[in-house]
Amino acid sequence: MALERVNILNEQTGEKFVAMFNPEEYSLNKDNNYASQAIPGLTSPLIQFVHGNLQTLDMELFFDTFDAQDDVRDETSQIFNLLAINSDLHTPPVLQVTWGSLDFRCVLAKVSQKFIRFYSDGRPGRARLTVTFNEYLDAATQVAQANLQSPDFTKAYTVRPGDTLSGIAANFYEDATLWRPIALANAIVNPRSITAGQEIQIPPLPYTDPSTGVVLS
Repeated sequence: MALERVNILNEQTGEKFVAMFNPEEYSLNKDNNYASQAIPGLTSPLIQFVHGNLQTLDMELFFDTFDAQDDVRDETSQIFNLLAINSDLHTPPVLQVTWGSLDFRCVLAKVSQKFIRFYSDGRPGRARLTVTFNEYLDAATQVAQANLQSPDFTKAYTVRPGDTLSGIAANFYEDATLWRPIALANAIVNPRSITAGQEIQIPPLPYTDPSTGVVLS
């Protein structure tokens, strides 16, 4: 049974791109950042973990429309346009790349196009695209993952002029509707009553209301 072809789903529009040909290989990369500090008398500096970097997915996609005498750019543009900024969201789209057991939620970070066969009028008929996708993890997912390893993980935040609970929720959870966990964790009865300079705690998600036992996420 032949392996299904690479699928790239645009989560914002629901549009799906199916690769003309499967890549010969792909690579997944992940690394961490460490800070080093030189200590007099020691043979090497001490290192301290700072943060993890994004996981990346690299692959090469091949396009061939030469037999049909079509401009291959009509195909490659479907990938290249995924770098474009959505006018409503002010950001490129979040994607889902699937192929066999690969399931990677990401954004397109880089595309390198190489056109390798041409018609007599100069139009390209074949192309190779080297693409790099960066892993996409929203704030809520990262906070929840951190919570699995550190149950008391909580962030302190100092309210700034013009802040609202929904705005703070959008900043930390990427969902303005998740303001209630912040209100409950800080015993804020009136969500409009926060003031600049006030320090509040941003709890991890999912959050359990201590008075009702209801889980909010």
